[in-house]
Amino acid sequence: MTTLDRRTVLATGTAGVTAAVVSAPALPGAASASPGSRAARVFAHGVASGDPLPHAVVIWTRVTPTSASRPGSGKGPQVAVRWEVAKDARFDNVVRRGVFRTGPGRDHTVKVDVGGLAPATWYHYRFVLDRSDGPVKSRVGRTRTAPAADSHPERLRLGFASCSNLPEGFFAAYRGLAARDDLHAIVHLGDYLYESGTKKVRAHKPDHEIVSLADYRQRHAQYKTDPHLQDAHAKFPWIVTWDDHEVTNDAYRNGAENHTGGTGEGGEGSYARRRARAHRAYDEWMPARLDGTAALGDGTRLYRRLRFGRLAELSMLDLRSYRDRQVETPGLDSSVDDPDRTITGKEQLRWLTDGLDNDRAQWKLIGNSVMFAPLKVAALPGDVVAAINTLSPLLPQDGAYANPDQWDGYTADRRTVLDHLQAQEVSDTVFLTGDIHSAWAIDVPVDAGTYPVSGTAAVEFVCTSVTSDNLKDVLGTPPRAAPNLAAEQAILAANQHIKYLNFDDHGFCVLDVTAERTQCDWFIIGSRTDRRAPVTWTKSFVTQSGSSTVQEVAAPVR
Repeated sequence: MTTLDRRTVLATGTAGVTAAVVSAPALPGAASASPGSRAARVFAHGVASGDPLPHAVVIWTRVTPTSASRPGSGKGPQVAVRWEVAKDARFDNVVRRGVFRTGPGRDHTVKVDVGGLAPATWYHYRFVLDRSDGPVKSRVGRTRTAPAADSHPERLRLGFASCSNLPEGFFAAYRGLAARDDLHAIVHLGDYLYESGTKKVRAHKPDHEIVSLADYRQRHAQYKTDPHLQDAHAKFPWIVTWDDHEVTNDAYRNGAENHTGGTGEGGEGSYARRRARAHRAYDEWMPARLDGTAALGDGTRLYRRLRFGRLAELSMLDLRSYRDRQVETPGLDSSVDDPDRTITGKEQLRWLTDGLDNDRAQWKLIGNSVMFAPLKVAALPGDVVAAINTLSPLLPQDGAYANPDQWDGYTADRRTVLDHLQAQEVSDTVFLTGDIHSAWAIDVPVDAGTYPVSGTAAVEFVCTSVTSDNLKDVLGTPPRAAPNLAAEQAILAANQHIKYLNFDDHGFCVLDVTAERTQCDWFIIGSRTDRRAPVTWTKSFVTQSGSSTVQEVAAPVR
């Protein structure tokens, strides 16, 4: 078992608690292929599955049929790849099989929407490339279908994570998720990869900011060679959305902060073309349905719902493709309240509110890439303000609040959601959020200015980053140093509805849903520069059914 290290004791004031990480039994054939083997060369990017429905799930791999068929190269032959889905890891009981043709036009990726499956069932899957020197088999992946729509599951358990910047550290958080054997799926809330060329712990490939389709394909390929990420993909189905870095920083509908138009020296061309390339590579390389299908070219709509019986429904949002440009003067620009400005787009907002209905499922889970709850900030020292703003533009120098990149920059859309929750008396709504490289547990207030008198409409759980810089990384301080604690305490003091904040650690969350309550457990890693960093539990908060409030509990779900 994994014991708490010093930084966890300091963060929680608790000693002697062990991590609730369940080691999974090895699956026959599930281990990564031996380095240098034929399987390691042909299926170098692992296997993955995603978007589980009661009778279907997407399975994915990438095949390298020749040495010239490198990701993004546009080279190599068309090949036929066999796939199999079985009820057992030895494939004695194969229930579905087929052949998928792939080639350089789709970067030799394979993406199959496998139907005809039974609800709430674990399956194993693999891919086979037949060659003149004999068949080459991929590692075995494991996946699970969703429960039947009208069923009443006892529980749903999801891992969730965000912000995995490869140059800034090793993916020990993914190793921690892959080591568990108690999850039904993993939810990734955005910034699965980063577009920059910055080198810290590891170097990005290609070693420059990505702009072309070949660039985006190579970057996806690099991330999927990470062994911890491969293991997490092979172990559970994933449910993903993008944030900004899958294209470029602070993206909005028709541009981005980190995009230079023009075709001259230093120019990056049309933003629309750049985004189309990024979305194309994402569609090729991720086990997700866009516009409801696994086929390429059907569109770029990523927002969608996944149902887990009558217990829960997960609405995954896309908060980049349809939003208006962020305001440029936080705390001073009244246009954040303009009803014509949107973070969701009108169609997605209508889709979201239509789905927030007590008759659909008990728990309404919302996969949300940027913080929904309001946030105001008291004055802090200038160096702390500057450091926090490298995580997300939270703090204007005068201490007044506005973060234009989050829902606070689009208050009319947030008010529409809150008004709907109130008017329809919608209960048990939980936002699952990433983006800001820190951990939060929040009561979502009806009116932040009069909370708690005005009541709450939902709760929000925010996961910290897998590796991306947090406050201590930016300040260069040790964990729980005075400036870090001062920032946390100032924010908590100015926002009574925020019950927990951790600016210092990297890791992941586990969400456990039952009819009675939903609990979020935060797990943190040791140093992100350590491939073998320990994984430990640090905090847990629960929301009881019907309460729309969070309370701290003493231990993670076991």
